[in-house]
Amino acid sequence: MTSVGADSPVDGVLATVSIVLSLLVAVWALVAALRQRPPDRVQFIGLGVLEVALLALSVLALIAVGGGDRPDEPGAFFGYLVTLVCLPPLAWVLARMEPTRWGSAIVCAVCLVAPVVVVRLQQTWEVLGG
Repeated sequence: MTSVGADSPVDGVLATVSIVLSLLVAVWALVAALRQRPPDRVQFIGLGVLEVALLALSVLALIAVGGGDRPDEPGAFFGYLVTLVCLPPLAWVLARMEPTRWGSAIVCAVCLVAPVVVVRLQQTWEVLGG
């Protein structure tokens, strides 16, 4: 089992808020998909707020890197960072292209992936025992 050090810029309240917000949007989108509803305004607003939180998390990580801190796996870390920032806009575009229940399913799926990427980002910042 790995843990993230206390000095990691990608671990803390902002990461927790991002994960919780992403899961809340996923549940909302899942309920809409099960009710055969297209993506609604709440899903799009949730994706926007999630994107702002993920951008703030990314800025914190880049400030830490600029200050001299380095992730233990820089290639994987920056790959996950770029992927994380691109997920909400990708969900928004795909949901707009599919204005059916499947658009809500897309939002749900992407919002379930985002917390996994946040955790992988934390793990690649500090690799323990590897």
